[in-house]
Amino acid sequence: MLRRGADLTDIAALVAEVYRSAAPRLGGYGFALTGTAHDAEELVQAAMVRVLTRRPRLRDPAAIEGYVRATMRTLHIDQIRRETTWRRYVVRQRPAESDRPCDEEIVTRDEVARALDQLPRQAGTAVVLHYLDDLSVADVAIEMHLYEGTVKRYLHLGRERLGTLLGRQDGEGTADDDTVRVNMRRRR
Repeated sequence: MLRRGADLTDIAALVAEVYRSAAPRLGGYGFALTGTAHDAEELVQAAMVRVLTRRPRLRDPAAIEGYVRATMRTLHIDQIRRETTWRRYVVRQRPAESDRPCDEEIVTRDEVARALDQLPRQAGTAVVLHYLDDLSVADVAIEMHLYEGTVKRYLHLGRERLGTLLGRQDGEGTADDDTVRVNMRRRR
């Protein structure tokens, strides 16, 4: 909770500063994790509330952004776990393609996001954590509560499918293995 006696104008100014300086980065990261602009906004807001209520002494916007990023990752993985548990008990009915929430303007401009959306959920999450959040395979395994071999399998699947999807979008047909390996390799 917020500190007693904390000046609400100071807290409001801090929140405004964090949103002003980090909203585009956090929104992009949330979009990469969730695949929709609406879910990304919800994830950013939930993470901001959690960080600012549980860490009231944070005053540096850069530090708050780091905590919010980590919290977004945790909240997203928790959501995946809840959905997986729920699917064990309920027959899943897939909505029609036209019913899926989609911001056409963002999707058409961002080919990578569209390709990520077509990956299986856990493979997409592994790819985002490894390549966008720059986590090692071991760290991704810890975050997702999986074995390293499983994470490697998800990363292989993600790279393979992304290479094919992105290769086709460039008008080259299917991309060969060398092109995919070079294009998807992580920079050090």
